[in-house]
Amino acid sequence: MANTEGGTVVLGVRESADGAHIDGLDAAQVAAHQKTLWDLVNNRGKVSHNLLAPEHVAVVSVEAGTLLAIRIPRANRSQRPVYVGPTPFGHTYKRRHEGDYRCDDGEVRRMLADADPEPADQRLLPGFTLGDLDAPSLAACRRRLSAARPDHPWLSLPDEEFLERLGGWRTDRGASRAGLTLAGLLMFGREHLIRHVEAAPRYFVDYREKTDPSARWVDRIYPDGTWEANLFQFYGRVWPKLAAGLATPFRLEDGVRRDVTPAHEALREAFVNALVHADYSAAGGVVVERFADGFGIENPGTLLVSMEQYQRGGVSECRNPALQQMFLMIGGGEKAGSGADRIRSGWRAHHWRTPDLKLFDHPDRVRLDLPMVSLIPEVTLAHLTEQFGPDVQALGPVEVQALATAAIEGSVSNHRLQDLVSEHPVDITRRLQGLCARGWLVSDNRRRWTTYQLGGAAGSSSHKDSNSSHKVGSSRHNEPSSSRHNEGDSRHNAGPEATLAAIAAPFRSRKRLPPEDLRAVILRLCAVRFLTPAELAGLLDRDVANLVRRHLTPLVAEGRLTMRYPDNPNHPDQAYTATKTE
Repeated sequence: MANTEGGTVVLGVRESADGAHIDGLDAAQVAAHQKTLWDLVNNRGKVSHNLLAPEHVAVVSVEAGTLLAIRIPRANRSQRPVYVGPTPFGHTYKRRHEGDYRCDDGEVRRMLADADPEPADQRLLPGFTLGDLDAPSLAACRRRLSAARPDHPWLSLPDEEFLERLGGWRTDRGASRAGLTLAGLLMFGREHLIRHVEAAPRYFVDYREKTDPSARWVDRIYPDGTWEANLFQFYGRVWPKLAAGLATPFRLEDGVRRDVTPAHEALREAFVNALVHADYSAAGGVVVERFADGFGIENPGTLLVSMEQYQRGGVSECRNPALQQMFLMIGGGEKAGSGADRIRSGWRAHHWRTPDLKLFDHPDRVRLDLPMVSLIPEVTLAHLTEQFGPDVQALGPVEVQALATAAIEGSVSNHRLQDLVSEHPVDITRRLQGLCARGWLVSDNRRRWTTYQLGGAAGSSSHKDSNSSHKVGSSRHNEPSSSRHNEGDSRHNAGPEATLAAIAAPFRSRKRLPPEDLRAVILRLCAVRFLTPAELAGLLDRDVANLVRRHLTPLVAEGRLTMRYPDNPNHPDQAYTATKTE
Protein backbone atom coordinates (compact mmCIF):
# COMPACT_ATOMS: atom_id res chain seq x y z
CA MET A 1 0.00 0.00 0.00
CA ALA A 2 2.82 2.42 0.83
CA ASN A 3 4.27 1.86 -2.66
CA THR A 4 0.95 2.73 -4.32
CA GLU A 5 -1.73 5.09 -2.98
CA GLY A 6 -1.79 4.05 0.67
CA GLY A 7 -4.80 2.43 2.31
CA THR A 8 -6.38 1.27 5.54
CA VAL A 9 -6.15 -2.10 7.30
CA VAL A 10 -8.90 -2.91 9.79
CA LEU A 11 -8.39 -5.65 12.39
CA GLY A 12 -11.49 -7.22 13.93
CA VAL A 13 -13.38 -7.73 10.67
CA ARG A 14 -13.76 -11.08 8.94
CA GLU A 15 -14.37 -11.33 5.20
CA SER A 16 -16.34 -14.15 3.64
CA ALA A 17 -18.15 -14.88 0.39
CA ASP A 18 -21.29 -13.12 1.62
CA GLY A 19 -19.51 -9.95 2.78
CA ALA A 20 -17.71 -8.52 5.79
CA HIS A 21 -18.60 -9.45 9.37
CA ILE A 22 -17.48 -7.60 12.50
CA ASP A 23 -16.07 -9.98 15.10
CA GLY A 24 -14.51 -7.23 17.19
CA LEU A 25 -11.46 -7.26 19.46
CA ASP A 26 -11.23 -7.30 23.24
CA ALA A 27 -8.89 -4.99 25.14
CA ALA A 28 -6.13 -7.61 25.40
CA GLN A 29 -6.20 -8.26 21.64
CA VAL A 30 -6.05 -4.54 20.85
CA ALA A 31 -3.02 -4.10 23.12
CA ALA A 32 -1.27 -7.16 21.68
CA HIS A 33 -1.86 -6.08 18.07
CA GLN A 34 -0.59 -2.57 18.79
CA LYS A 35 2.60 -3.87 20.40
CA THR A 36 3.27 -6.29 17.53
CA LEU A 37 2.63 -3.56 14.97
CA TRP A 38 5.01 -1.00 16.50
CA ASP A 39 7.70 -3.62 17.13
CA LEU A 40 7.61 -4.70 13.47
CA VAL A 41 7.51 -1.29 11.77
CA ASN A 42 10.43 -0.07 13.89
CA ASN A 43 12.55 -3.12 13.08
CA ARG A 44 14.70 -2.25 10.06
CA GLY A 45 15.33 -5.93 9.46
CA LYS A 46 11.59 -6.31 8.81
CA VAL A 47 10.45 -3.02 7.21
CA SER A 48 12.71 -0.54 5.42
CA HIS A 49 10.80 2.61 6.47
CA ASN A 50 8.38 3.28 9.30
CA LEU A 51 5.77 5.57 7.76
CA LEU A 52 3.32 5.30 10.65
CA ALA A 53 2.73 7.99 13.25
CA PRO A 54 0.51 7.53 16.35
CA GLU A 55 -2.39 9.31 14.62
CA HIS A 56 -2.36 6.64 11.90
CA VAL A 57 -3.46 3.93 14.38
CA ALA A 58 -6.91 4.28 15.91
CA VAL A 59 -9.14 2.19 18.17
CA VAL A 60 -12.66 2.45 16.78
CA SER A 61 -15.76 1.49 18.75
CA VAL A 62 -18.83 0.37 16.81
CA GLU A 63 -22.04 -1.29 17.91
CA ALA A 64 -20.78 -4.79 17.09
CA GLY A 65 -17.44 -4.41 18.88
CA THR A 66 -14.04 -2.72 18.91
CA LEU A 67 -11.83 -2.45 15.82
CA LEU A 68 -8.22 -1.45 15.24
CA ALA A 69 -7.82 0.74 12.13
CA ILE A 70 -4.34 1.30 10.67
CA ARG A 71 -4.10 4.00 8.01
CA ILE A 72 -1.04 3.49 5.82
CA PRO A 73 0.14 6.66 4.07
CA ARG A 74 1.59 6.71 0.58
CA ALA A 75 5.40 6.78 0.69
CA ASN A 76 6.94 9.82 -0.95
CA ARG A 77 9.47 9.48 -3.75
CA SER A 78 12.48 9.57 -1.41
CA GLN A 79 11.06 6.77 0.78
CA ARG A 80 10.19 4.33 -1.97
CA PRO A 81 10.59 1.48 -2.35
CA VAL A 82 9.26 0.36 1.03
CA TYR A 83 10.21 -3.29 1.35
CA VAL A 84 10.14 -6.18 3.82
CA GLY A 85 13.39 -8.05 4.33
CA PRO A 86 17.07 -7.25 3.89
CA THR A 87 17.09 -5.78 0.33
CA PRO A 88 14.53 -4.15 -2.01
CA PHE A 89 15.09 -6.67 -4.80
CA GLY A 90 12.70 -9.56 -4.37
CA HIS A 91 11.17 -8.01 -1.24
CA THR A 92 9.19 -5.05 -2.62
CA TYR A 93 5.43 -5.34 -3.15
CA LYS A 94 2.64 -3.22 -4.58
CA ARG A 95 -1.04 -3.41 -3.77
CA ARG A 96 -3.08 -4.14 -6.90
CA HIS A 97 -6.82 -4.57 -6.57
CA GLU A 98 -7.33 -7.22 -3.87
CA GLY A 99 -3.80 -8.60 -3.66
CA ASP A 100 -0.16 -7.79 -3.00
CA TYR A 101 2.22 -8.49 -5.88
CA ARG A 102 6.01 -8.66 -5.90
CA CYS A 103 7.69 -5.94 -7.98
CA ASP A 104 10.17 -7.09 -10.59
CA ASP A 105 13.74 -5.79 -10.52
CA GLY A 106 13.01 -3.19 -13.21
CA GLU A 107 10.22 -1.62 -11.14
CA VAL A 108 12.48 -1.54 -8.08
CA ARG A 109 15.31 0.12 -10.03
CA ARG A 110 12.95 2.82 -11.31
CA MET A 111 11.71 3.54 -7.77
CA LEU A 112 15.32 3.78 -6.59
CA ALA A 113 16.10 6.15 -9.48
CA ASP A 114 13.14 8.36 -8.54
CA ALA A 115 14.38 8.40 -4.94
CA ASP A 116 17.85 9.57 -6.00
CA PRO A 117 18.31 13.25 -5.03
CA GLU A 118 19.98 13.82 -8.41
CA PRO A 119 17.21 14.22 -11.01
CA ALA A 120 17.13 11.57 -13.73
CA ASP A 121 17.63 14.06 -16.56
CA GLN A 122 20.71 15.61 -14.92
CA ARG A 123 22.73 12.43 -15.39
CA LEU A 124 26.01 13.14 -17.18
CA LEU A 125 26.52 11.13 -20.37
CA PRO A 126 30.19 10.16 -20.63
CA GLY A 127 31.59 10.34 -24.13
CA PHE A 128 28.79 12.54 -25.53
CA THR A 129 29.67 15.96 -26.95
CA LEU A 130 28.01 19.01 -28.48
CA GLY A 131 28.49 17.33 -31.84
CA ASP A 132 25.86 14.77 -30.85
CA LEU A 133 23.17 17.44 -30.84
CA ASP A 134 21.03 18.46 -33.80
CA ALA A 135 22.33 21.97 -34.54
CA PRO A 136 19.08 23.16 -36.24
CA SER A 137 17.07 22.19 -33.14
CA LEU A 138 19.33 24.19 -30.83
CA ALA A 139 19.27 27.18 -33.20
CA ALA A 140 15.47 27.03 -33.41
CA CYS A 141 15.28 27.04 -29.61
CA ARG A 142 17.36 30.22 -29.53
CA ARG A 143 15.05 31.84 -32.10
CA ARG A 144 11.99 30.87 -30.11
CA LEU A 145 13.43 32.32 -26.92
CA SER A 146 14.46 35.47 -28.80
CA ALA A 147 10.92 35.93 -30.15
CA ALA A 148 9.39 35.55 -26.69
CA ARG A 149 12.07 37.45 -24.71
CA PRO A 150 14.31 39.38 -27.10
CA ASP A 151 16.39 40.97 -24.32
CA HIS A 152 17.13 37.75 -22.46
CA PRO A 153 20.85 37.67 -21.43
CA TRP A 154 21.25 33.96 -22.27
CA LEU A 155 20.82 34.66 -25.97
CA SER A 156 24.36 36.10 -26.24
CA LEU A 157 26.01 33.06 -24.63
CA PRO A 158 27.89 30.43 -26.67
CA ASP A 159 26.17 27.08 -27.09
CA GLU A 160 27.89 25.34 -24.19
CA GLU A 161 27.03 28.08 -21.68
CA PHE A 162 23.53 28.46 -23.13
CA LEU A 163 22.96 24.73 -22.64
CA GLU A 164 24.40 24.87 -19.13
CA ARG A 165 21.89 27.54 -18.11
CA LEU A 166 19.09 25.41 -19.53
CA GLY A 167 20.32 22.26 -17.75
CA GLY A 168 21.51 20.51 -20.91
CA TRP A 169 25.20 20.69 -19.97
CA ARG A 170 26.65 20.14 -16.51
CA THR A 171 29.98 20.46 -14.77
CA ASP A 172 30.66 17.94 -11.99
CA ARG A 173 33.27 19.89 -10.03
CA GLY A 174 33.84 17.10 -7.52
CA ALA A 175 34.83 14.65 -10.24
CA SER A 176 36.42 17.33 -12.46
CA ARG A 177 34.37 16.44 -15.50
CA ALA A 178 31.75 18.10 -17.67
CA GLY A 179 29.45 17.05 -20.47
CA LEU A 180 25.99 16.69 -21.92
CA THR A 181 23.17 15.74 -19.60
CA LEU A 182 20.40 13.35 -20.49
CA ALA A 183 18.06 16.37 -20.65
CA GLY A 184 20.23 18.09 -23.25
CA LEU A 185 20.35 14.99 -25.44
CA LEU A 186 16.60 14.30 -25.10
CA MET A 187 15.69 17.86 -25.99
CA PHE A 188 18.15 18.59 -28.81
CA GLY A 189 19.92 15.33 -29.64
CA ARG A 190 20.05 13.30 -32.81
CA GLU A 191 17.47 10.57 -32.55
CA HIS A 192 19.70 7.52 -33.05
CA LEU A 193 22.07 8.83 -30.34
CA ILE A 194 19.21 9.44 -27.90
CA ARG A 195 18.50 5.70 -28.16
CA HIS A 196 22.14 4.82 -27.45
CA VAL A 197 22.53 2.19 -24.73
CA GLU A 198 24.26 4.77 -22.50
CA ALA A 199 21.39 7.26 -22.86
CA ALA A 200 17.71 6.28 -23.26
CA PRO A 201 17.53 3.06 -25.32
CA ARG A 202 13.74 2.79 -24.85
CA TYR A 203 13.04 6.34 -26.02
CA PHE A 204 10.05 6.64 -28.34
CA VAL A 205 7.57 9.43 -29.11
CA ASP A 206 4.38 8.90 -31.08
CA TYR A 207 1.52 11.14 -32.26
CA ARG A 208 -1.58 9.46 -33.70
CA GLU A 209 -4.52 11.29 -35.21
CA LYS A 210 -7.66 9.15 -35.08
CA THR A 211 -10.38 11.52 -36.25
CA ASP A 212 -11.80 9.09 -38.83
CA PRO A 213 -13.40 5.98 -37.24
CA SER A 214 -12.99 4.02 -40.45
CA ALA A 215 -9.18 4.38 -40.45
CA ARG A 216 -6.56 3.19 -38.00
CA TRP A 217 -5.23 6.75 -38.07
CA VAL A 218 -5.28 9.63 -40.53
CA ASP A 219 -1.91 11.08 -39.50
CA ARG A 220 1.05 9.87 -37.48
CA ILE A 221 4.32 11.40 -36.35
CA TYR A 222 6.96 9.05 -34.95
CA PRO A 223 10.72 8.40 -35.37
CA ASP A 224 10.72 7.14 -38.95
CA GLY A 225 14.18 8.38 -39.98
CA THR A 226 12.92 11.42 -41.92
CA TRP A 227 13.43 13.92 -39.08
CA GLU A 228 15.44 14.25 -35.87
CA ALA A 229 12.92 12.94 -33.37
CA ASN A 230 14.12 14.79 -30.27
CA LEU A 231 11.65 16.37 -27.85
CA PHE A 232 12.04 19.89 -29.23
CA GLN A 233 11.20 18.74 -32.75
CA PHE A 234 8.38 16.49 -31.53
CA TYR A 235 6.80 19.35 -29.61
CA GLY A 236 7.15 21.70 -32.57
CA ARG A 237 5.52 19.25 -35.00
CA VAL A 238 2.76 17.93 -32.75
CA TRP A 239 1.52 21.02 -30.93
CA PRO A 240 0.07 22.73 -34.06
CA LYS A 241 -1.85 19.53 -34.86
CA LEU A 242 -3.24 19.33 -31.32
CA ALA A 243 -4.17 23.01 -31.34
CA ALA A 244 -5.96 22.53 -34.67
CA GLY A 245 -8.33 20.14 -32.90
CA LEU A 246 -9.70 23.03 -30.80
CA ALA A 247 -12.02 25.71 -32.09
CA THR A 248 -10.64 29.25 -31.92
CA PRO A 249 -13.50 31.75 -31.74
CA PHE A 250 -12.88 35.40 -32.57
CA ARG A 251 -12.12 37.16 -29.29
CA LEU A 252 -10.65 40.55 -28.42
CA GLU A 253 -8.74 41.42 -25.25
CA ASP A 254 -7.71 45.07 -24.85
CA GLY A 255 -8.31 45.56 -28.57
CA VAL A 256 -6.02 42.68 -29.59
CA ARG A 257 -7.27 39.44 -31.11
CA ARG A 258 -6.56 36.46 -28.84
CA ASP A 259 -6.29 33.10 -30.58
CA VAL A 260 -5.52 31.05 -27.46
CA THR A 261 -8.47 29.85 -25.38
CA PRO A 262 -8.35 28.31 -21.88
CA ALA A 263 -8.68 24.92 -23.58
CA HIS A 264 -5.51 25.59 -25.64
CA GLU A 265 -3.61 26.46 -22.46
CA ALA A 266 -4.94 23.34 -20.72
CA LEU A 267 -4.05 21.06 -23.63
CA ARG A 268 -0.55 22.50 -23.95
CA GLU A 269 -0.03 22.05 -20.21
CA ALA A 270 -1.12 18.41 -20.45
CA PHE A 271 1.15 17.77 -23.46
CA VAL A 272 4.23 19.32 -21.86
CA ASN A 273 3.49 17.59 -18.54
CA ALA A 274 3.72 14.23 -20.27
CA LEU A 275 7.09 15.13 -21.81
CA VAL A 276 8.69 16.43 -18.59
CA HIS A 277 7.26 13.78 -16.24
CA ALA A 278 7.97 10.76 -18.45
CA ASP A 279 10.36 8.08 -17.25
CA TYR A 280 12.51 7.65 -20.36
CA SER A 281 14.12 4.51 -18.96
CA ALA A 282 10.75 2.70 -18.97
CA ALA A 283 9.01 0.93 -21.83
CA GLY A 284 6.26 2.29 -24.02
CA GLY A 285 7.29 5.84 -24.81
CA VAL A 286 5.16 8.98 -24.95
CA VAL A 287 1.91 8.53 -26.91
CA VAL A 288 -0.28 11.49 -27.89
CA GLU A 289 -3.64 10.84 -29.54
CA ARG A 290 -6.14 13.19 -31.13
CA PHE A 291 -9.73 12.01 -31.58
CA ALA A 292 -12.76 13.70 -33.08
CA ASP A 293 -14.17 14.28 -29.59
CA GLY A 294 -11.07 14.68 -27.42
CA PHE A 295 -7.45 13.85 -26.73
CA GLY A 296 -5.46 11.16 -24.92
CA ILE A 297 -1.92 11.76 -23.62
CA GLU A 298 0.12 8.94 -22.09
CA ASN A 299 3.65 8.69 -20.73
CA PRO A 300 5.78 5.97 -19.11
CA GLY A 301 6.40 6.14 -15.37
CA THR A 302 4.40 6.72 -12.21
CA LEU A 303 3.07 9.80 -10.43
CA LEU A 304 5.66 11.19 -8.02
CA VAL A 305 2.92 12.58 -5.76
CA SER A 306 -0.24 10.98 -4.46
CA MET A 307 -3.41 11.25 -6.53
CA GLU A 308 -4.85 13.44 -3.77
CA GLN A 309 -1.88 15.84 -3.96
CA TYR A 310 -2.10 15.90 -7.75
CA GLN A 311 -5.75 16.94 -7.58
CA ARG A 312 -5.03 19.54 -4.91
CA GLY A 313 -2.05 21.06 -6.77
CA GLY A 314 0.48 23.52 -5.36
CA VAL A 315 3.42 21.09 -5.24
CA SER A 316 5.73 20.57 -8.21
CA GLU A 317 7.44 17.17 -8.12
CA CYS A 318 9.00 16.76 -11.52
CA ARG A 319 10.96 13.73 -12.69
CA ASN A 320 12.89 15.80 -15.26
CA PRO A 321 13.28 19.37 -13.91
CA ALA A 322 15.83 20.40 -16.55
CA LEU A 323 13.40 19.48 -19.32
CA GLN A 324 10.71 21.38 -17.43
CA GLN A 325 12.97 24.45 -17.36
CA MET A 326 13.64 24.18 -21.08
CA PHE A 327 9.94 24.05 -21.97
CA LEU A 328 9.26 26.87 -19.53
CA MET A 329 11.76 29.06 -21.38
CA ILE A 330 10.06 28.47 -24.74
CA GLY A 331 6.55 29.06 -23.40
CA GLY A 332 5.38 25.55 -22.58
CA GLY A 333 4.06 24.69 -19.12
CA GLU A 334 4.55 26.13 -15.65
CA LYS A 335 6.64 25.24 -12.63
CA ALA A 336 4.34 26.20 -9.77
CA GLY A 337 2.49 22.90 -9.31
CA SER A 338 -0.63 24.43 -10.90
CA GLY A 339 -0.71 22.17 -13.95
CA ALA A 340 -3.59 19.91 -12.88
CA ASP A 341 -5.71 22.86 -11.80
CA ARG A 342 -4.98 24.74 -15.02
CA ILE A 343 -5.97 21.70 -17.08
CA ARG A 344 -9.23 21.24 -15.18
CA SER A 345 -10.17 24.93 -15.23
CA GLY A 346 -9.37 25.24 -18.94
CA TRP A 347 -11.65 22.33 -19.75
CA ARG A 348 -14.32 23.59 -17.34
CA ALA A 349 -14.34 26.97 -19.10
CA HIS A 350 -15.71 25.19 -22.18
CA HIS A 351 -18.20 23.15 -20.12
CA TRP A 352 -16.58 19.86 -21.11
CA ARG A 353 -16.41 16.82 -18.89
CA THR A 354 -13.53 16.79 -16.44
CA PRO A 355 -10.19 15.36 -17.68
CA ASP A 356 -9.66 11.86 -16.33
CA LEU A 357 -6.25 10.74 -15.03
CA LYS A 358 -5.61 6.98 -15.04
CA LEU A 359 -2.65 5.04 -13.61
CA PHE A 360 -1.51 1.68 -14.99
CA ASP A 361 1.16 -0.81 -14.00
CA HIS A 362 3.05 -3.61 -15.76
CA PRO A 363 4.29 -1.42 -17.30
CA ASP A 364 3.91 1.74 -15.20
CA ARG A 365 2.11 4.39 -17.24
CA VAL A 366 0.11 7.56 -16.66
CA ARG A 367 -2.71 8.50 -19.05
CA LEU A 368 -4.78 11.68 -19.18
CA ASP A 369 -7.98 11.65 -21.24
CA LEU A 370 -9.38 15.06 -22.18
CA PRO A 371 -12.91 14.56 -23.56
CA MET A 372 -14.49 17.37 -25.58
CA VAL A 373 -17.92 16.20 -24.46
CA SER A 374 -20.35 18.66 -22.94
CA LEU A 375 -20.84 18.42 -19.20
CA ILE A 376 -24.54 18.72 -19.84
CA PRO A 377 -25.55 17.50 -23.32
CA GLU A 378 -28.63 19.21 -24.74
CA VAL A 379 -30.48 15.92 -24.93
CA THR A 380 -29.88 15.33 -21.21
CA LEU A 381 -31.08 18.81 -20.28
CA ALA A 382 -34.18 18.32 -22.45
CA HIS A 383 -34.84 14.99 -20.72
CA LEU A 384 -34.54 16.58 -17.28
CA THR A 385 -36.86 19.42 -18.29
CA GLU A 386 -39.40 16.92 -19.59
CA GLN A 387 -39.33 14.94 -16.34
CA PHE A 388 -39.20 17.75 -13.79
CA GLY A 389 -40.72 20.71 -15.60
CA PRO A 390 -39.37 24.15 -16.56
CA ASP A 391 -38.07 24.84 -13.03
CA VAL A 392 -34.93 22.93 -14.12
CA GLN A 393 -34.02 25.93 -16.29
CA ALA A 394 -33.83 28.15 -13.19
CA LEU A 395 -31.46 25.90 -11.23
CA GLY A 396 -27.90 26.92 -10.51
CA PRO A 397 -25.02 25.22 -12.37
CA VAL A 398 -24.16 22.88 -9.47
CA GLU A 399 -27.71 21.57 -9.18
CA VAL A 400 -28.01 21.10 -12.95
CA GLN A 401 -24.65 19.31 -13.00
CA ALA A 402 -25.80 17.01 -10.18
CA LEU A 403 -28.99 16.05 -12.02
CA ALA A 404 -27.19 15.66 -15.36
CA THR A 405 -24.46 13.46 -13.84
CA ALA A 406 -27.08 11.27 -12.15
CA ALA A 407 -28.85 10.94 -15.52
CA ILE A 408 -25.69 10.23 -17.54
CA GLU A 409 -23.74 8.08 -15.07
CA GLY A 410 -26.63 6.46 -13.15
CA SER A 411 -25.80 8.16 -9.85
CA VAL A 412 -23.95 11.11 -8.39
CA SER A 413 -22.03 11.70 -5.16
CA ASN A 414 -20.37 14.59 -3.37
CA HIS A 415 -16.96 13.21 -4.34
CA ARG A 416 -17.89 12.98 -8.03
CA LEU A 417 -19.25 16.55 -8.06
CA GLN A 418 -15.97 17.79 -6.58
CA ASP A 419 -14.37 16.67 -9.88
CA LEU A 420 -16.88 18.69 -11.87
CA VAL A 421 -17.52 21.91 -9.94
CA SER A 422 -15.42 24.23 -7.80
CA GLU A 423 -17.69 24.54 -4.74
CA HIS A 424 -16.74 23.42 -1.24
CA PRO A 425 -17.87 19.87 -0.33
CA VAL A 426 -20.12 21.23 2.44
CA ASP A 427 -21.91 23.49 -0.06
CA ILE A 428 -22.22 20.59 -2.50
CA THR A 429 -23.86 18.46 0.20
CA ARG A 430 -26.31 21.27 0.94
CA ARG A 431 -27.28 21.50 -2.73
CA LEU A 432 -27.69 17.73 -3.06
CA GLN A 433 -29.90 17.66 0.02
CA GLY A 434 -31.96 20.50 -1.44
CA LEU A 435 -32.59 18.45 -4.58
CA CYS A 436 -33.59 15.52 -2.37
CA ALA A 437 -36.07 17.73 -0.52
CA ARG A 438 -37.72 18.49 -3.86
CA GLY A 439 -37.87 14.83 -4.76
CA TRP A 440 -35.57 15.32 -7.77
CA LEU A 441 -32.84 13.15 -6.25
CA VAL A 442 -33.14 10.10 -4.01
CA SER A 443 -30.40 9.43 -1.42
CA ASP A 444 -29.25 6.03 -0.19
CA ASN A 445 -28.29 7.64 3.18
CA ARG A 446 -24.84 6.10 3.55
CA ARG A 447 -23.35 9.17 5.25
CA ARG A 448 -19.98 10.08 3.75
CA TRP A 449 -20.42 7.41 1.04
CA THR A 450 -23.92 8.58 0.09
CA THR A 451 -24.87 8.40 -3.56
CA TYR A 452 -27.92 9.94 -5.19
CA GLN A 453 -30.09 8.77 -8.06
CA LEU A 454 -32.70 10.65 -10.05
CA GLY A 455 -36.11 10.68 -8.43
CA GLY A 456 -39.38 10.34 -10.30
CA ALA A 457 -39.79 8.73 -13.71
CA ALA A 458 -36.32 9.70 -14.88
CA GLY A 459 -34.70 7.76 -12.10
CA SER A 460 -36.71 4.64 -12.68
CA SER A 461 -36.02 4.57 -16.40
CA SER A 462 -32.33 4.07 -15.65
CA HIS A 463 -32.82 1.95 -12.53
CA LYS A 464 -35.59 -0.59 -12.89
CA ASP A 465 -35.82 -1.28 -9.16
CA SER A 466 -37.07 2.24 -8.32
CA ASN A 467 -40.73 1.25 -8.75
CA SER A 468 -42.17 3.64 -6.21
CA SER A 469 -40.34 6.56 -7.74
CA HIS A 470 -41.66 5.57 -11.14
CA LYS A 471 -45.26 5.61 -9.90
CA VAL A 472 -44.91 9.01 -8.28
CA GLY A 473 -43.17 10.45 -11.32
CA SER A 474 -45.68 8.96 -13.77
CA SER A 475 -48.75 10.20 -11.92
CA ARG A 476 -47.30 13.69 -11.66
CA HIS A 477 -46.30 13.71 -15.32
CA ASN A 478 -49.76 12.63 -16.48
CA GLU A 479 -51.47 15.59 -14.83
CA PRO A 480 -52.36 18.66 -16.90
CA SER A 481 -49.40 20.98 -17.23
CA SER A 482 -51.10 23.83 -15.35
CA SER A 483 -51.79 21.71 -12.26
CA ARG A 484 -48.26 20.31 -12.40
CA HIS A 485 -46.73 23.80 -12.42
CA ASN A 486 -49.02 24.92 -9.61
CA GLU A 487 -47.86 21.91 -7.60
CA GLY A 488 -44.27 22.88 -8.38
CA ASP A 489 -44.88 26.47 -7.27
CA SER A 490 -46.37 25.41 -3.96
CA ARG A 491 -43.62 22.86 -3.42
CA HIS A 492 -40.79 25.32 -4.02
CA ASN A 493 -42.34 28.62 -2.96
CA ALA A 494 -39.73 29.11 -0.25
CA GLY A 495 -36.69 28.34 -2.40
CA PRO A 496 -34.44 30.82 -4.22
CA GLU A 497 -34.73 28.95 -7.52
CA ALA A 498 -38.51 29.28 -7.48
CA THR A 499 -38.11 32.98 -6.67
CA LEU A 500 -35.81 33.42 -9.65
CA ALA A 501 -38.23 31.61 -11.94
CA ALA A 502 -41.15 33.72 -10.70
CA ILE A 503 -39.25 36.99 -11.26
CA ALA A 504 -38.11 36.01 -14.75
CA ALA A 505 -41.30 34.34 -16.04
CA PRO A 506 -43.21 37.52 -17.11
CA PHE A 507 -40.22 38.73 -19.16
CA ARG A 508 -39.08 35.56 -20.99
CA SER A 509 -41.49 36.10 -23.88
CA ARG A 510 -40.98 39.89 -24.13
CA LYS A 511 -38.11 40.12 -26.62
CA ARG A 512 -38.34 43.90 -27.17
CA LEU A 513 -38.16 44.94 -23.55
CA PRO A 514 -36.75 48.48 -23.05
CA PRO A 515 -33.10 48.29 -21.89
CA GLU A 516 -33.75 49.96 -18.55
CA ASP A 517 -36.64 47.57 -17.80
CA LEU A 518 -34.46 44.55 -18.64
CA ARG A 519 -31.70 45.88 -16.40
CA ALA A 520 -34.18 46.32 -13.57
CA VAL A 521 -35.15 42.64 -13.92
CA ILE A 522 -31.48 41.62 -13.96
CA LEU A 523 -30.90 43.55 -10.73
CA ARG A 524 -33.92 41.87 -9.10
CA LEU A 525 -32.62 38.44 -10.12
CA CYS A 526 -29.07 39.15 -8.95
CA ALA A 527 -30.41 40.31 -5.59
CA VAL A 528 -31.50 36.70 -4.91
CA ARG A 529 -28.01 35.18 -5.32
CA PHE A 530 -24.90 35.29 -7.51
CA LEU A 531 -25.85 34.42 -11.10
CA THR A 532 -23.62 33.56 -14.04
CA PRO A 533 -24.27 35.06 -17.49
CA ALA A 534 -25.46 31.66 -18.69
CA GLU A 535 -27.94 31.41 -15.80
CA LEU A 536 -29.30 34.88 -16.50
CA ALA A 537 -29.56 34.13 -20.21
CA GLY A 538 -31.46 30.92 -19.42
CA LEU A 539 -33.84 32.65 -17.04
CA LEU A 540 -34.61 35.48 -19.46
CA ASP A 541 -34.27 33.55 -22.74
CA ARG A 542 -31.59 35.94 -24.04
CA ASP A 543 -28.30 35.60 -25.87
CA VAL A 544 -25.39 35.29 -23.41
CA ALA A 545 -22.87 37.46 -25.30
CA ASN A 546 -25.44 40.19 -25.94
CA LEU A 547 -26.52 40.16 -22.30
CA VAL A 548 -22.92 40.60 -21.10
CA ARG A 549 -22.02 43.32 -23.61
CA ARG A 550 -25.19 45.43 -23.47
CA HIS A 551 -26.32 45.01 -19.87
CA LEU A 552 -24.01 43.24 -17.38
CA THR A 553 -20.83 45.16 -18.23
CA PRO A 554 -22.59 48.59 -18.09
CA LEU A 555 -24.27 47.68 -14.78
CA VAL A 556 -20.88 46.76 -13.30
CA ALA A 557 -19.38 50.02 -14.59
CA GLU A 558 -22.25 51.95 -12.96
CA GLY A 559 -21.64 50.16 -9.65
CA ARG A 560 -25.08 48.54 -9.66
CA LEU A 561 -23.73 44.98 -10.08
CA THR A 562 -20.72 43.39 -8.34
CA MET A 563 -18.65 40.58 -9.89
CA ARG A 564 -17.71 37.49 -7.91
CA TYR A 565 -14.17 37.74 -9.34
CA PRO A 566 -13.56 41.47 -9.88
CA ASP A 567 -9.82 41.00 -10.47
CA ASN A 568 -10.43 38.52 -13.29
CA PRO A 569 -13.35 39.62 -15.52
CA ASN A 570 -12.83 36.60 -17.81
CA HIS A 571 -12.92 34.02 -14.99
CA PRO A 572 -14.77 30.91 -16.26
CA ASP A 573 -17.01 30.91 -13.14
CA GLN A 574 -17.71 34.64 -13.19
CA ALA A 575 -21.05 35.59 -11.63
CA TYR A 576 -22.88 38.78 -10.62
CA THR A 577 -24.83 40.00 -7.61
CA ALA A 578 -26.75 43.20 -7.06
CA THR A 579 -24.73 45.82 -5.20
CA LYS A 580 -25.98 46.24 -1.63
CA THR A 581 -27.24 49.78 -2.21
CA GLU A 582 -29.71 48.59 -4.85
